[in-house]
Amino acid sequence: MTDADVVIVGARCAGSAAAIALARAGRKVIAVDSARFPSPTISTHLMWPGGLAELARLGALDRVAALGAPRLPLASVEIPGVRAVGGYSAVDGISYALCVRRAGLDLALVETARAAGAEVREGTRVTGLLSAEGRVAGVEVNERGGRSYALRAPVVVGADGRRSTVARLVGAADPYLSRRDGRACYYAYFADPHEPLRAVASQWRQGAELGTAFPCDGGLTLVLLMPPDARTTDFRKYPEKEYDRTIDELLPGLGERLRGCARRSRVFGAAGLESYFRVSAGPGWALVGDAGHFKDPVTAQGIRDALRFGRLLGESLAGLPDLSAGGVDAVLAQWERRRDRECLEAFYWTDRTGRADPVGPLDVEMHRALRADPALMTRFLDIYSRIIRPAEALTTPRLAGWTARALLRSGTDRPALLRFVARTVRELQQERKQVNRRLLRYGHETHR
Repeated sequence: MTDADVVIVGARCAGSAAAIALARAGRKVIAVDSARFPSPTISTHLMWPGGLAELARLGALDRVAALGAPRLPLASVEIPGVRAVGGYSAVDGISYALCVRRAGLDLALVETARAAGAEVREGTRVTGLLSAEGRVAGVEVNERGGRSYALRAPVVVGADGRRSTVARLVGAADPYLSRRDGRACYYAYFADPHEPLRAVASQWRQGAELGTAFPCDGGLTLVLLMPPDARTTDFRKYPEKEYDRTIDELLPGLGERLRGCARRSRVFGAAGLESYFRVSAGPGWALVGDAGHFKDPVTAQGIRDALRFGRLLGESLAGLPDLSAGGVDAVLAQWERRRDRECLEAFYWTDRTGRADPVGPLDVEMHRALRADPALMTRFLDIYSRIIRPAEALTTPRLAGWTARALLRSGTDRPALLRFVARTVRELQQERKQVNRRLLRYGHETHR
């Protein structure tokens, strides 16, 4: 006896994406979530064109656009003395970014899932798993208010975030690959009257500090600070004071952008984050979104990957003639391999990008090159949309050229620069080997 073809635990980005794909194909899918929507969650919620293309593929982009977030056709990156601005390559005709607060975004996805035929049960928490013949065979749930019952299904999908209950219950909570993130995240929302600036997603770096301003819905701008993780203690003691001080004293460019703006929320924060891959497929179960794989928020890849691999998981299961054990397990394993193949290099690139290294001479030369060549700026933004791999933009000739120019400039600490470059080259080589080793294990062509 079954209650559904697939039960999905978690109905935000990854869970709704899987539910939409399954319901469209006529599968009976039940998604449960402990929240009641609309419901906010800690998230920086910027989506590049590649992420918006995933929303369009799910049929959710119109609902999300109706929330009123301004289109962001331009991106700006700035370090002291150098500012580069550029646009994006189109993905499925979309050549802009959007920053949408999660309460509205997640509700739009839940509504899209329901419109597709999925059942979404809110205020419902998973307390255990059912098993049969060595396989996951459903979930035990508790509704807010006290009613408990079981839902039986041949497949259970955990889409319940970094602290995934499903991952813990199937014994997959410990990652097989992980990295401690180098930066913490603290953000707030500002009322933003500067209409000409509300078409630009902007980033500033100075010293070891990093800050961003992403115009979003409700006439607000999301202002995210990513200080070195070592500064977490100061933020924990005095979050509002340290947040304001960082903008006023350590990131003057961001402070100038916010002149005339007024903070309209408390400061939200997350620190001590860890990026990881977990085993994400087993007999009758899968982990999608942050439940199975998480990257440092510094490159804003989480929502895109949750939507994409939620959708692909749903489509893979929907394509089976039936949900018998052998076919399900093979499809889940194949889906996991595809996720790893597409995400491994981005994982290492994000890890390097998120380190709290201070702005150095190589950064200066890179920003000068981006400022001088808008096409190169677009090429780099294409990494964020996942149109190209990081290695296709951060090529050896480019790195060598920037290094040579930095060495020739007066005032450069040449020994320190050469040590940094040597370390970077070693890391890139090691990362490439690690990526290729896993890809060869999966039987795929390696990245050269």
